Amino acid sequence: MRPRQLPLPLLSLVLLLGLLLDISTPSLSFHTPDLEYDLRTLLYESRYVPRRDLPGYISRTKRLTHKQSQTVGLNFTWPARKLVATQGKILLGGLMMVHERHNDIVCGPIMPQGGVQALEAMLYTLDFINDQEDFIPGVKLGAHILDDCDKDTYGLEQAVDFIKGSISNIDDGEYKCKDGSSPEVRNKVISGVVGAASSVTSIQVANLLRLFKIPQVSFFSTSPELSNKQRFEYFSRTIPSDHYQVKAMVEIVKKLGWSYISIIYEESNYGIKAFEELEGLLADNDICIAVKEKLVKDSGVAEEVAYDHIVQRLLLKQSARGVIVFGSDQEVAGMMRAVRRNNATGSFTWIGSDGWSARSLVSSGNEPEVEGTLSVQPQANPVRGFDQYFLSLTVEKNTRNPWFVEYWEDHFKCRYPNSSRTPYNGVFTNLCTGEEKLTSRNTQFEAQLQFVSDAVMAFGYAFRDMHRELCGGRSGLCDLMNPIDGDNLLFYLRKVVFFGLSGDNFKFDKQGDGPARYNIIHFKQMTHGRYAWVTVGHYVEGELKLNMSALQFKLRDPSPPSSVCSLPCLTGQAKKYVEGESCCWHCFNCSTYQIVNPRDETQCLTCDWGTLPSPDHLMCNPIPEVYIRPDSWWAIGAMLLSSVGVVMTGVVAWVFASHHNTPVVRASGRELSYVLLSGVFLCYATTFVLVLKPTAVVCGVQRFGLGFSFAVVYSALLTKTNRIARIFNSGKRTTKRPSFISPSSQLCICFFTVSAQVVITGVWWVVSPPRAIHHYLVREDNFLVCSASINASYMIAFAYPIGLIVVCTVYAVLTRKIPEAFNESKHIGFTMYTTCIIWLAFVPIYFTTANNVELRITTTSVTISLSATVALVCLYTPKLYIILIRPERNIRQSMMASTKYSTIKHFPSSHRVDSSTQSEMVVPMDYELQEKLRCLVCVPYAKSTVSTQTCPVSCVLPQHKCPPQSTKTQPTNGPIQDVPDVQL
Repeated sequence: MRPRQLPLPLLSLVLLLGLLLDISTPSLSFHTPDLEYDLRTLLYESRYVPRRDLPGYISRTKRLTHKQSQTVGLNFTWPARKLVATQGKILLGGLMMVHERHNDIVCGPIMPQGGVQALEAMLYTLDFINDQEDFIPGVKLGAHILDDCDKDTYGLEQAVDFIKGSISNIDDGEYKCKDGSSPEVRNKVISGVVGAASSVTSIQVANLLRLFKIPQVSFFSTSPELSNKQRFEYFSRTIPSDHYQVKAMVEIVKKLGWSYISIIYEESNYGIKAFEELEGLLADNDICIAVKEKLVKDSGVAEEVAYDHIVQRLLLKQSARGVIVFGSDQEVAGMMRAVRRNNATGSFTWIGSDGWSARSLVSSGNEPEVEGTLSVQPQANPVRGFDQYFLSLTVEKNTRNPWFVEYWEDHFKCRYPNSSRTPYNGVFTNLCTGEEKLTSRNTQFEAQLQFVSDAVMAFGYAFRDMHRELCGGRSGLCDLMNPIDGDNLLFYLRKVVFFGLSGDNFKFDKQGDGPARYNIIHFKQMTHGRYAWVTVGHYVEGELKLNMSALQFKLRDPSPPSSVCSLPCLTGQAKKYVEGESCCWHCFNCSTYQIVNPRDETQCLTCDWGTLPSPDHLMCNPIPEVYIRPDSWWAIGAMLLSSVGVVMTGVVAWVFASHHNTPVVRASGRELSYVLLSGVFLCYATTFVLVLKPTAVVCGVQRFGLGFSFAVVYSALLTKTNRIARIFNSGKRTTKRPSFISPSSQLCICFFTVSAQVVITGVWWVVSPPRAIHHYLVREDNFLVCSASINASYMIAFAYPIGLIVVCTVYAVLTRKIPEAFNESKHIGFTMYTTCIIWLAFVPIYFTTANNVELRITTTSVTISLSATVALVCLYTPKLYIILIRPERNIRQSMMASTKYSTIKHFPSSHRVDSSTQSEMVVPMDYELQEKLRCLVCVPYAKSTVSTQTCPVSCVLPQHKCPPQSTKTQPTNGPIQDVPDVQL
């Protein structure tokens, strides 16, 4: 790392400070506090005092310092100027919080665990290093340890001692004695500093030490800000950053199922930085903060009323029972006393930071208030041999620690003979006998002393590695290490890897922080009245392992308390948030057809048509499609009826084909009969299309089939009835043969009639393409139907066939009185009447069964089949009867009419319509007319009125057979002419 050059103004200031501090003074104990205050003022308040004004300024500063020392009525100086100084060629500075912080006076009472024990751990580790032969050949490590009283300003004043040696060595070559030799510099040069404990103090001290390139290793400072090496490049620490501690706390909160908590944090860099990270991480995990309160620290020591106010604020949010407390032991202890004063014991469960948990200052006397606490502690193991070392100490033996007598007095609550007076030992009336003894029963050890030991060991290994490379392992310090360059030391310091006295492997990370390893400790009541901190989990490399079965928040109560503002809504309920509270809400039910919005739990979404909410109202499930299925009883019944019709149609077609040239088949008009049978077959086949699952193709086939099949049937019938009507109407008016009555003409007429239906269907397809859609009559329905079936669109397919039915019916009525021999018009008429009745019944049924797809389709299928059956039965049963049952009547004579035509006005044979030209039809009147012609040749015409009689045997006409009986002719309404048989 590139060394920093001291700016010229600072060099001038350093020379001035050298004069002020009297750098040739052999012992620091003779420096007066007023001069130290002047140094801090000059360095940090940017005051430059000219030499001529210096005496007055010193006088004013001295009065100010003396006034501060005599606060609260003390008639002695407090705190007394003390330090721990051990000899060594390389000196380490130490900054410990031996005393607690106090608001009214500079230092408070002795701090037993984090203060005195931490100091002794540093000394113990130095002894361990120095006791190892040739750890650093010919070099012992010494110490210069001061007390910062857990105050950043006071700690900064004390840290000035660490730079005095560096100041005295700046440009010392400019100072010469009269004999030309260099003056002897007696100030101790501090090569590195162990401390401070508090993050806020470490920040202040780090800003000072970096100016003089003095590496610093803290053991308890965890503020994430100190990881910024742009500002604190000479700062390192053996304890991990709070960045990881905050993550571990959030993981604990999540593990306990809390979503609504409060945060109490101290008013210092340690607490504020942790709170900022906590706030962000909690928000990322949807955990809300109910109360945010600060514990006074930097601005002084809070009064009891301030702690009471914090507890009362917490009580206002009773549902937030989980509280994260990020602070130091002194402040947290005051808050626990406030919990007891406000009768809030047991109301909260604390998640503690490493700054106060497992500290007797907090838990002693406040056990019921602290019970159930879960705390994150950097993973630390006991320093090997330290417990025995510390328990063996006495005031007489431990002379190097000037504060040990205060610890002894505080621990045994007695006044040690001849001890210095303090603001706190005056209350002890008993004298210490010296027979008191520290034991494991009456002494509680700080759990994190490993970090103090590791800080000293890190410096020790850095000095060793540096000595090996720069001095080649020679005994003593070589010129390259005298004095020690701060940049070089920092380089070796960051590279150290060692197993400390705790047995753990240690190395700094790239930020100069200790490894992120944490223990999760729990304060619980082991038996009635006996409490202890126990380890219940670990947090290593971002993974939390917590033994939930080991937790006990109250005696014999392992279940964690609830810390939520509002209970989770029931399944299918939406939230309405309380104004100003992101974790408090009211629950309300979504309506019958709504679900909770998956993207916004405060809203309900209405399901689309065709879907219904799931039972939990979390998603819309599609309603199963309803359509007639081929395996349903409705479809089976319709298909069975159609199948019978298809068989019947096939039988009729087979009979007609088998008797193709018989008089009955010929008389029925074979071509149109086959066309009619084809239409009947299509009507029956339409049923099988109707029961298929609707698709665009199926719907298109249905549209075409429904209209086309009926158009074929009724076009054939219309052609027949029209031909009959035209023939008889023509016979009344003229003897001329009617036009378009030949078989080919009839087929052409039928074809063009059917073509109109095809054109109508084609236009319908273009205007409204067939498609399958979902139809919803009510929310619970999801009918899969063809688009034309949901309204009267199918009437487009039926409109033209209905028109044909109406016309056929009219013709049937008009031809109802023709002679008996031409009575097929009556059969056609009956067919039309029956068909009209069927369809008049079908229309209301069709529109009233809209909510039952199966019934509607079945009704349509049955109606179509009945219409086809009526046509098949009414028109073909008489013919089948003659062909199959009465074959003897299937001759030309049986086709003769039973009536006679007696009046013949004109009978030119040239106008006779020969049956051989009329679809090979049998013409009954042809036979009668031929009979009359033969008789007239044989017997002279006598009267205008003649009777048909049996022809004489002598009268022979070619291919003529006389009828067995004679009949009388009835008068005709018009001229007799050859009329073809239209019995179809």
